Amino acid sequence: MTQQEPFDSTADAVRAWVDGWVVSRGAADPVPQPWGLTVDVGLPHHATRHVMTHADEATVRKLAEAYGAPAVSLKMFLEPDTVMPWLGREWISDGPGWLMTTPLRPSPETAAPDGYTLKSWRRGGVTRLLALAPDGGFAARGQVAPTGRTAVVDQVETDAAHRRKGLGALVMRTLQGAAYEQGATVGVLGATTDGRGLYEALGWQVYAPLVGVTYSADPT
Repeated sequence: MTQQEPFDSTADAVRAWVDGWVVSRGAADPVPQPWGLTVDVGLPHHATRHVMTHADEATVRKLAEAYGAPAVSLKMFLEPDTVMPWLGREWISDGPGWLMTTPLRPSPETAAPDGYTLKSWRRGGVTRLLALAPDGGFAARGQVAPTGRTAVVDQVETDAAHRRKGLGALVMRTLQGAAYEQGATVGVLGATTDGRGLYEALGWQVYAPLVGVTYSADPT
């Protein structure tokens, strides 16, 4: 990485990501474990996640056996090709992902594209953005949760019919600026394949690979 390392270790980066994620999603406080953190999310399709800051084959196999139940997920900071051979077919991968970081700076105000409207509000320290299309329908969204010097950008999404108009970049820059105004200096997020290109174009850098797997009692 060319930028100064924002964390002393992957474990520190993961803890920052988890701390912001639980605030963003309204999940339970993380519970420390010898191998990482457990978070109760409380959704029918996502009851609990176990985030492994220390993931080797023996530990992954042990947790998969101990926590194999519907709506339970494991998060590991390894490549999917490394992890999946350790797991049974009932564990379904969500594909390759990446833990990414960036320095946060003031963000200049940028107007929404012609006809679009950007709305924002803050609840419980979390800033949420909603971009509305010219007809008033959904176009894009995102949110950011500062937790001290770090802030987690989360749930960034642009409707397929409104892509390539700069809405994703507008949402990201606005969220980063909002977090900076609240005192955060480092941004953290978990990126998918769809989002990585946007984030890299805005100066985010990959800190570690990330893969999530969810238990399914009836895998197809």
